Amino acid sequence: MALSRALKVMVVDDTVVYRKIVSDVLSEIPGVEVVGTAHNGKAALVKIKSLKPDLLTLDIEMPEMSGLELLQRLDTEAPGVGAVMLSTLTREGGALTMRALELGAFDFIPKPQSGTMSENMLAVRDALAPIIQAFIRSRKISDGATKIQRPGDHGRTGHAAKRPVVCSKPSVRRTGNSSIIAIGISTGGPNALARMLPKLPADIGVPIVIVQHMPPMFTQSLAKSLDGKCAIGVHEAINGEPLRPNTAYIAPGGKQMKIVPGADGRQRVVKITDDPPENSCRPSVDYLFRSIAELYVGRSTGVIMTGMGSDGTAGLKHMRTNGAFVIAQDEATCVVFGMPREPIHQGLVDVVAPLDSISMEILKTVAYCGIGR
Repeated sequence: MALSRALKVMVVDDTVVYRKIVSDVLSEIPGVEVVGTAHNGKAALVKIKSLKPDLLTLDIEMPEMSGLELLQRLDTEAPGVGAVMLSTLTREGGALTMRALELGAFDFIPKPQSGTMSENMLAVRDALAPIIQAFIRSRKISDGATKIQRPGDHGRTGHAAKRPVVCSKPSVRRTGNSSIIAIGISTGGPNALARMLPKLPADIGVPIVIVQHMPPMFTQSLAKSLDGKCAIGVHEAINGEPLRPNTAYIAPGGKQMKIVPGADGRQRVVKITDDPPENSCRPSVDYLFRSIAELYVGRSTGVIMTGMGSDGTAGLKHMRTNGAFVIAQDEATCVVFGMPREPIHQGLVDVVAPLDSISMEILKTVAYCGIGR
C-alpha cells in the first residue's frame, strides 16, 4: 500500500443499515476513502478486482458467501487485502470470530445489539476508528530480520530498535525463578497467543494469567480455541478459583481480573470484579499486573505483547520495581507495536524478542528442566 495515498476500504455486509453506518463512520476518518460496498462475499470478490481496496470491513455471517469463506479466498484471489470483522456478541459469533482471526483478519469489532442508529454509529466509530489507524500504521512498518536483544547489546531488534535497551534497576532483587507468568496483549493477540502458548510444555510448573482485550463472549471462545492447541490447560478465569500450575487463565471480557491471597494466606486465587475500566480497558493489563507485583515480589515474569495503546506500562513498572523479569515482543513481529513500545523506551524490559522466541524466554525465567537466569 502506498503510504502517501488514502487507505481504500470496501464495506461488505448483508444489511443496508450496517453498510450505511460503517460507510459513514469510515468517511469521517482522515486518510480513508470508501471505494464501494457489497452485500455478500461473492459480490465483494467481483468488486475487489476493479475497486482494488486495501481493506475490507467484513460481516461474518452473510448469504451465498460468508465472511469466513471470503477470507479463505483472499490469499489466492486478492493477496494483500486486509479485513476487519464485524461480529455478533454471541457464543457462536465469538467462535466464528476466532476462526476469522486464524484466517488472517486484522481485528474485529462487535456489532451493537440495540440502540438508535445514531447510538450504534457512535459505538461503531469508537471501536473502528483506532483499529483503522492501527491498520494504517501496521502497513507502514516494513518486514525486517529479528533477534533477541538484552541490555548492553549493540545490535538492533527488528525494525524498532534505535538504540540498545537499557534496563532500569529494580528496587527489589529477584529471589529466584518465577512462580507466575503474567501476559498482557491486545490487537493481534489471538494469533500471537496461538503461536506462542502451544510452545510451552505441559509441565511448565507455574500458572499463567492473561489479559487479552476483548468483549464478553469472545474471551470464552478464545480460551476454548487455545485449549485445543496447547499442552497446558487454558480456560476463561472463574471468580474464586485457586491458581494451579500448568494452567493459563484468561480474564473474562468486560470484567477486571486480579490475583489475591486465599483464605489460608498462602494459596493464590482469582478475583473477578466489576471495577471501572483502566486505560479505557476492562479487562485491563495494569489492573492485573499490579496484583502480581504485590503478591509475587521478586518471583514473577511479565510479558507485554502486540496491541494498541499503553495499557500495561504502569503495571510493568510496578512489577519491575518489585523484582519481576520483563519480556517484550519486538516491533517487527507485532501487529501493532503500541503496548510494548513504552515499556521498552522506559527501560522496564529485560528482553525484547520476536514472537517465536518468547516462549523460550519465558522458560528461562522458571524452574523448568534446570533452565534459569
